[in-house]
Amino acid sequence: MLKLISLRLLAATPNLIGVIVITFILTRALPGDPAAYFAGAAATPEAVEQVRKALGLDRPLIEQFFRYVGDLAQGNLGLSLTTGQPVAQEILTRLPASLELVLAALLLACAIALPLGVLAAVRQGSWIDHLCRLITTMGVSLPVFFTGLLLSYVFYFLLGWAPSPLGRLDPMHSPPPALTGFYLIDALVARDLVAWWSSLKQMILPTLTMAIFVLAPIARMTRASMLAVLSSDFIRTARASGLSAFTVLGRYALRNALLPVVTTLGMVFGFMLGSSVIIEKVFSWPGVGSYAIDALTLSDYAPVQGFVLAMGVLFVLLNLLIDLAYTVIDPRVSLDA
Repeated sequence: MLKLISLRLLAATPNLIGVIVITFILTRALPGDPAAYFAGAAATPEAVEQVRKALGLDRPLIEQFFRYVGDLAQGNLGLSLTTGQPVAQEILTRLPASLELVLAALLLACAIALPLGVLAAVRQGSWIDHLCRLITTMGVSLPVFFTGLLLSYVFYFLLGWAPSPLGRLDPMHSPPPALTGFYLIDALVARDLVAWWSSLKQMILPTLTMAIFVLAPIARMTRASMLAVLSSDFIRTARASGLSAFTVLGRYALRNALLPVVTTLGMVFGFMLGSSVIIEKVFSWPGVGSYAIDALTLSDYAPVQGFVLAMGVLFVLLNLLIDLAYTVIDPRVSLDA
């Protein structure tokens, strides 16, 4: 098993190299001059040139690239010019905020979409099936930023049920001691129920916004996969053998329908990492996505490159977890394939 995992990680190395090269080239092709920005609007051309030389932007592009690769080999993602902090430290500090939001939204979406897709397949043509189609259509039709703004307007501004969408924690409370970076877990470990409740309330609207966005593809794939499995010969045989409906659905149908659903979950997770950038800006969430967007608008290369590289590593690890999940769901699937 460890050998196969190592081979999968080794096979992903060319992909990461491609991510590094493409990101480096694209960031240099972006409009704007970081040297002119950091020199100031009133700076003379000589001052701008001095800043460009200090940043190493006056050197040939190929030399800049090899310097960047050399820093990566030492675990150095560079220095953010806007914050003055190492990019690796900033990403490690902000990444848990993004992952906590994404994972909470994915769990909520699965808790709704999986039962809904199964019921829609079992009762095809019923009101549950029509409700599933309506929800999935709305999920893919509403833009993420619109859903977030709408929920904030209704539940915060009109009804006053939700707290102000200004970060992970109410400004009146202190964050729990950092252990995992996930406020809900850290607050429980520290037995700080006040911080836990405050963090949970702040997460409700952004989590619901993201869950609505990803609920549609999960429910649709679950319904389609269940319909295909329910029409199989082995399901008819199981029913004819006198097995209960719960056993047929849970032990045979759902387990065989999960493989394409797990694949969809992997794709959805990638979409969520991308959409989290928008949601973090709407709800002032201090995640790694908003950090990268702020750096991008200021032509700060290092944070953007570090963000894309971190997302590439996450995708590689996610694909590995999906491969392992295949073997758990269906023992006939082999990682050697």
